[in-house]
Amino acid sequence: MSRFTIGEQDFMLNGKPHRILAGALHYFRVHPDQWADRIRKARQMGLNTIETYVAWNMHAPTPDTFDTTGGLDLGRFLDLVAAEGLHSIVRPGPYICAEWDNGGLPAWLFGSGNPVIRSSDPVYMNLVRRYFEQLAPILVPRQIDAGGPIILVQIENEYGAYGADKDYLQELVELNRQIGLSVPFTTVDQPEPDMLDNGSLPGLHKTGSFGSRAKERLATLRQHQPTGPLMCSEFWVGWFDHWGAHHHTTAAGQAAQELEDLLAAGASVNIYMFHGGTNFGFTNGANDKGVFQPTVTSYDYDSPLDESGHPTAKYWAFREILARYTELDEHDVPAAKEEACSLELPLTQELSLWDYFDATADWTGSQELTSTDAMGHYSGFSVYRTQVQASAQAVLEFEEVRDRAQVFLNRQHVGTLSRDQKETSLVLPAHSGGTLEVLLEDQGRVNYGPRLGEPKGLIGSARLNGVPLKNWQVSPLQLLAGGPVSQAFDGVPQQQVEVLAGPVFARATFDHPVAGDLYFATHNWSKGLVWVNGFCLGRYWARGPQQTLYVPGTLLKPTGNEVLVLELHSATRAMVSFVAEHNLGHTES
Repeated sequence: MSRFTIGEQDFMLNGKPHRILAGALHYFRVHPDQWADRIRKARQMGLNTIETYVAWNMHAPTPDTFDTTGGLDLGRFLDLVAAEGLHSIVRPGPYICAEWDNGGLPAWLFGSGNPVIRSSDPVYMNLVRRYFEQLAPILVPRQIDAGGPIILVQIENEYGAYGADKDYLQELVELNRQIGLSVPFTTVDQPEPDMLDNGSLPGLHKTGSFGSRAKERLATLRQHQPTGPLMCSEFWVGWFDHWGAHHHTTAAGQAAQELEDLLAAGASVNIYMFHGGTNFGFTNGANDKGVFQPTVTSYDYDSPLDESGHPTAKYWAFREILARYTELDEHDVPAAKEEACSLELPLTQELSLWDYFDATADWTGSQELTSTDAMGHYSGFSVYRTQVQASAQAVLEFEEVRDRAQVFLNRQHVGTLSRDQKETSLVLPAHSGGTLEVLLEDQGRVNYGPRLGEPKGLIGSARLNGVPLKNWQVSPLQLLAGGPVSQAFDGVPQQQVEVLAGPVFARATFDHPVAGDLYFATHNWSKGLVWVNGFCLGRYWARGPQQTLYVPGTLLKPTGNEVLVLELHSATRAMVSFVAEHNLGHTES
């Protein structure tokens, strides 16, 4: 069996110096039928290692489950890495950031005895221990000294930017060893003195996270770690996008020069991201540094391999640089990109969201407002309701909205409150009363900083003209799996839909005899979700920047494909359009 160690100046593979040329590829952001293709293209670019986070919250949606099937089959993913002749770096957290919902921490965690996250708090560590014990059968037999691909495991993630609990880091080290991990352990932090000091331990190998000024930042890293190989284990070659902002890009030539500077300095590298993938469903995270900013559905990241798995100009520029540091077969390259087909079809069925909701609601009552977390609903949409009697001047006010609330009175829309706009109040129609309902959207949990783990929903008090509103009911709106919504269309008559007045579901079917990906165009729509064959592609929003949703070709079949749309507001043209090119929106330039 092979052996991987950390030497005085180099990583050592079977006693010989070894440079890690890695790329980040998150299995949970890529359809599992596409894993092998993306891994192969990493090798073809010149990489010898695949790095992935492990998303605890995806594997453990409830305290009593740990799912490793389908797109969560981490063992199969690692086996595919090994089959391509590559090594693997695994970053199991438990916190991963990654612009991922709640930074990968399960939302139920925060209701389990009030744990103090990312600390040596015993309640938290007991839950982390169970998570790592569940990972052990996957990771331990796939280490390099057992014939597998794993050469490094990371402890926590950029911890120096969050805390300085050395006992916590030490407990994580001991826990990783106790479950049977024997490969070297690393940490990663931005090359700032305080972060490097707080985020690691003497026995852990420090690595850096940065995207520019490589020589300067490697020098800082060396000051804090006099021996051992230098490594940028998050070499940022792009960035992520927020709704309402621009699409981030970096010039291929500039990124390639930064990579050249890094490698010329003798360092190892992990390109973040090699292939970004997609925040399918409700998996996107958010930032809140005074303004709430949810991350878009695409996680393209302006990577060398784009969201749909095709090489970009950055891919070829990086391949040229990497060829100076590793052997490459000039004939072993990805196939040329085939243009996706364009297709337009009418929506032929529609169903009011309220009709679907009334048939599936599961109400919980309380005198005061309660978070959606309190009822065990941790993502997507919920509905709150109570009875009101509006006076001539009626102002409805909530203490806090997390994250977006469409307000209805007797099923008539009266306004929308958004966390990102810091909106908490609106006017109700004068001299009216009846059933007040709030369609509440969790737009993604904060994945970085002190707001990790905050509950979602209508938070605090609700008042009408200053008088507290009581006697609330709340129910989840079950949407993630498209199957129940699809079944609700049984018996709904077929007819061409002209316009959509939301909130409403609409449905169409189509054939796709030519294999390949599609791009769902959202320019006719306001805000909502799309499913194809029961798989949730994710959110769309007219505020952009993203203008298309990626449809993996592996979801499609030659005949009888189903597309479902939930439009929350309105669409003046009720047509489904698939276009030839992905459009991630405007850039700064």
